[in-house]
Amino acid sequence: MKNLQLLLVVLFLGITTFSFGQSKLPDVTVKTLEGKAKKIQSYSTNGKITVLSFWATWCSPCKRELDAISDMYEDWQEDYNMELIAISIDNSRTFTRVKGMVEAKGWDYEVLSDIKQSLQQAMNFQDVPYTFIIDTNGKIVYSHSGYSPGDEDELEDKLKELTGK
Repeated sequence: MKNLQLLLVVLFLGITTFSFGQSKLPDVTVKTLEGKAKKIQSYSTNGKITVLSFWATWCSPCKRELDAISDMYEDWQEDYNMELIAISIDNSRTFTRVKGMVEAKGWDYEVLSDIKQSLQQAMNFQDVPYTFIIDTNGKIVYSHSGYSPGDEDELEDKLKELTGK
């Protein structure tokens, strides 16, 4: 009887993980800051490690995270063949601040907009900042919620692990 119960628990957990866990990027279109449509799946076939960082202009931890990564970004691009895509979840009311903030901060990231939060919903998370790493095969291999100083070091450790460096 215990073996049957254990088997049922394992099956339930496996099915739940398979059903609700995201292993590949969803088929969702977001926009560039210029308003051009961009399929998010295009980042899963570009041959690079892709870091998706979801953020908003009103989110202080988001801005601190992107500032911290900015200091190392050029080296990371060279060392790990990676790119960071900063995806704003600002709504239509606050979106007008995004471009100016990106320019003022000097962030050298590609910035996309998810005004309707359709990508956020498809990726199944609530709060920002939220970070995902997509490997060179297009598989989501890491996710992290929130930001504390030093989280960028954990992110770099994952990049090292993926590249064997």
